[in-house]
Amino acid sequence: MLVQLGKNARKAATRLGTAGMEEKNHALLAVADALEQQKEYLLEENQKDIKNAKESGMTEALIDRLALTEARIEGMSEGIRQVAALEDPIGEVMNMKKRPNGLLIGQKRVPLGVIGIIYESRPNVTADAFSLCFKTGNAVILRGGSDAIYSNTAITSVIRSTLEHCGMTSDAIQLVTDTSRETATKLMQLNGYIDVLIPRGGAGLIQAVVKNATVPVIETGTGNCHVYVDEFADLDMAVSIIVNAKTQRLGTCNTCESLVIHSKIADQAVPRIASALKEKDIEIRGDERSRALDGDIVEATEEDWGTEYLDRIISMRIVDSIEEAILHINTYNTKHSEAIVTADYANAQKFLNEIDAAAVYVNASTRFTDGFEFGFGAEIGISTQKIHARGPMGLLALTTTKYIIYGNGQIRG
Repeated sequence: MLVQLGKNARKAATRLGTAGMEEKNHALLAVADALEQQKEYLLEENQKDIKNAKESGMTEALIDRLALTEARIEGMSEGIRQVAALEDPIGEVMNMKKRPNGLLIGQKRVPLGVIGIIYESRPNVTADAFSLCFKTGNAVILRGGSDAIYSNTAITSVIRSTLEHCGMTSDAIQLVTDTSRETATKLMQLNGYIDVLIPRGGAGLIQAVVKNATVPVIETGTGNCHVYVDEFADLDMAVSIIVNAKTQRLGTCNTCESLVIHSKIADQAVPRIASALKEKDIEIRGDERSRALDGDIVEATEEDWGTEYLDRIISMRIVDSIEEAILHINTYNTKHSEAIVTADYANAQKFLNEIDAAAVYVNASTRFTDGFEFGFGAEIGISTQKIHARGPMGLLALTTTKYIIYGNGQIRG
C-alpha cells in the first residue's frame, strides 16, 4: 500500500513541479471554498473523533486540539486563501554570476518533491500541510493519528474531490488510513519515494520518527516555552502576557509551560500572577522561594522544569539575575519559543542574543509563534532544529535550489 502511495506521489510531484502559479492558486481558492461549503460534513465526522476521545479519557487540552468548530474551519480556509495570495517562490532565480570563462551560474528555487508528514490530533494540519505543499509544487503523504482519523479522512476527501474538479491531480494529497505503528514505521523508511519527513506532535512521536526514519527528517519540537519576568517588568503587562501564553489554548506547542521570576520583583509579581492563574484553574508547581510567597503553589520536582504539560499546570522558579534566568531557560527549554517581559533595553537585547530558541520575544506572548501570525498563511510545523529550516515553516522551508548554468560551448581543459 505505502509503495503505491509513494509511486502516486512521485507522479503527482512531477505534474505539480511544472504547474503554473495561476493554476495552483485557482485550485487552492477552490479548496478553501469547498471546506467551508462542506463544514457540516466536516463537523459531523469530527464529532465521531471527539466522542471516541472522551470515551478513551483524553484530557481537556488534547480534546481541544482535536476539535473542529465553524470558526476553526473558517480559519483553515482563510489560511489557504492567504497561502494562495502569497508570492510563489518556485522558479525564482538567485545569485546569477558570470565566471571568467563565460559561464553564467545561478540558483533556481525548486520543490523538495514528495513530503511525508506524521502528526497527532489537530486535523487543521491536514489542510495547512496540503496548502503549503501544493503551493510549492510538492506532493504530500499524510499519516495522522487514530484519534483524528474521521476528521482527517473527511478533510482529505473534500480536498481530493476539489482538485479533480479543477483538473489537477488528486494525488497531490494522500492520507495513510492505516494508523498502526508498524505502518508509520514503514512510512518513515520509504526511501526512494519520500524526500523529507516532518513529524508534528508530542515528544514521543518526534523521538520515534528521529529514531526510526531512514529518510531525511525536519524535526519539529515540543514546546516547553518560558516567560521570564525581569526585575524591570511592567507587572500589568507581565500578568496579561502570562495568562494569554498559558491559557488561551492549553494544548499547543507555543503555550507557556514555565515561568521564571526575578527575585527583586517576586514579592509583587508572584501573588498577582498566582491569583490570575488560579482564576483560570491553573496549578502552579514552584520552587521553595515561590511557595513562600503563595501557599497554594505546589512543590516542583526536577522533572517539572523540563515538562511540556499541555494541561492546566505551569512551573515557576525565582532567580537572582538575568544570567541565571537565561541559564535556567537554556538548560530546560526545547528550543521553541521564549519570552522576556522587561522595560530595560539592555536586558531585552541580552535575552534576544543569548537565548537558544527558534523564536525569542520581548514583551509579547509566546502564542504568536505560528505560521498564520507570522504572515505565512499557514505552517507545515515549527522547526526547533538549525539545519535547513528553523521556526515556523512556511513556503520557503518546503523548497530547495538547483544550480543552473548557461554556456556557449565551453569545455574544461
